[in-house]
Amino acid sequence: MPEVRRNRWKIFVSVSLFTFMATLDGSIVNIALPTIAHSLDVPMNKSIWIVAIYMITICTFLVLFGKIGDIVGKIKIFRIGTLVFVGGTFLAGLSYSIETLIAARMVQALGASMTMSTNLGIITEIFTPQERGKALGFIGSVVSLGSITGPSVGGIIVHYLSWQYIFWLNVPFGLLMIFLGVKYLPQDISKTKSNVDFTGFFIYAAAVIIFFATMFAGQEVGFGNTAIQALLAFSLLLAALFIKYEYGKSSPLVEFAIFKNKNVSVGLICAFIVFGANFFFAILMPFYLQTARGYSPSAAGFIMMAFPIVMVIAAPIAGSLSYRLGAGKLMILGLSLIALVNFLLIFIKIDMNIVYFITLVGLMGLGNGLFQSPNNTTIMSSVDKRYLGVIGSFNALARNIGNIVGVTFATTILFAVMSFRAGEHVSTYVKGEEELFMFGMHATFIVSLFFILCALTLSIRQARSKSQSEKQK
Repeated sequence: MPEVRRNRWKIFVSVSLFTFMATLDGSIVNIALPTIAHSLDVPMNKSIWIVAIYMITICTFLVLFGKIGDIVGKIKIFRIGTLVFVGGTFLAGLSYSIETLIAARMVQALGASMTMSTNLGIITEIFTPQERGKALGFIGSVVSLGSITGPSVGGIIVHYLSWQYIFWLNVPFGLLMIFLGVKYLPQDISKTKSNVDFTGFFIYAAAVIIFFATMFAGQEVGFGNTAIQALLAFSLLLAALFIKYEYGKSSPLVEFAIFKNKNVSVGLICAFIVFGANFFFAILMPFYLQTARGYSPSAAGFIMMAFPIVMVIAAPIAGSLSYRLGAGKLMILGLSLIALVNFLLIFIKIDMNIVYFITLVGLMGLGNGLFQSPNNTTIMSSVDKRYLGVIGSFNALARNIGNIVGVTFATTILFAVMSFRAGEHVSTYVKGEEELFMFGMHATFIVSLFFILCALTLSIRQARSKSQSEKQK
């Protein structure tokens, strides 16, 4: 253990860099979809499954590998995940059809889910409480950096090289990360004696796959479709069945008792909401900058970089301060800033000062940095070590579900409001109708603001409850 403590930041680099790469691959493909669709001769509505299958596979396997990581060792699962991910990445670059590319993306996502479900648990174990906030803050920054910079990096690669290099350039980088892992990752620190509830996993997997596949299909055919509504209801029924089944097991896939801890449950709900709101922002702003205002993709990418740059600086500082000042205060401050930005975005104009806009983007990054680091630290420090893998996987699951729901809600609300205003069905940006888009965007940010205010209310109530409990002691 002393050697592990000495090498803790080297271990952190090994874990965080691979986390960045796995997160980056969740968003880097988006901007290349038109190019890939043309190259493989498939329609755009079919090519969207290149992105969808990656997200669905990650969400399906996160909880399973979190549980297995607690049993056989989180570092062992992380190591295997890096190999699987790099292998899937190489195969994706070799793909010659939409079917082989989707299959390769599933392999990629399988490896990514193994690393995402264990990374927070590994960091929590190797760092002391005094440094844990800073380390988890850096991890939070790495995740956001991967999500936000993916489209910019992907655009540059596709512009100068072929789309295959989106995957192939990751291979040498991934091999370097594997080498660092071999050199610095220690043997597993803790393991638990338990069994994997595979029946529970299959029920859970069915619920997740049906829910998210239906969400993506709903964007295409409309959520008013009877079959879409029936499938969504069936997925929720399966989720309820999974919870009921797990409560009756002596060794469940998920120990639901850990969610009775309000630090955990409130933290996960707030994380889900914040990541969903972030994707409202991430989806709408490129349209605003490129289509409404006429900026080039590269210029828009540089403007949006204010978000991750500020967050990378703020998150580790917030993580360090959370141990001394208290996580609750920083989380409330962060959520308040995010709410303020969402409120101001309701009133932005096409010709608004770009410096003011960049300031809003930076404030969004600051709010996320102040919220996410203390929130991650609170969640991961509130459970016993034997549950670190499971709770780490749920933390990643909240993030990924938030991303998917954010994308779905943002586009659905935007086009529904635009259709209402236009008096006819609208499913894309209408050239020459900038004000129509602005009207829909403003309405969408009203909804985003509502969700953030819900998270802020939950955090304030939790902070007050915790303060009263400490006074009674």
